[in-house]
Amino acid sequence: QVQVAESGGGSVQAGGSLRLSCEASGYTSTYACMGWFRQAPGKEREQVASFHMRYHAIYIADSVKGRFTISRDNAKNTVYLQMNSLTPEDSAVYYCAVSPAVYSTDCRRPDYNSWGQGTQVTVSS
Repeated sequence: QVQVAESGGGSVQAGGSLRLSCEASGYTSTYACMGWFRQAPGKEREQVASFHMRYHAIYIADSVKGRFTISRDNAKNTVYLQMNSLTPEDSAVYYCAVSPAVYSTDCRRPDYNSWGQGTQVTVSS
């Protein structure tokens, strides 16, 4: 059983920055992906970034490329989502998720099976 806990959401003005943290505890495969997703009201869930814990492969969605970065704390099963130059369109609930073992570098996949509760990000204009 993997537990996933996000933190770091909040409210910020357009152009501001936030850093989200995601810690996975319990049994986590060293070949797992940790991904960040977001869902705004009335919109589909979108994967915005992911990090492969073994291969250190990074995925950043085109919608946030150049503004968001993902990184890992090597000492812990923790990944961070640094969000800069935020716009109101980035407002959403952000979820962190952990996948089972993935033996490729592609973390864009539908089988993330451990999810956090989500953290709200609100960007005002």
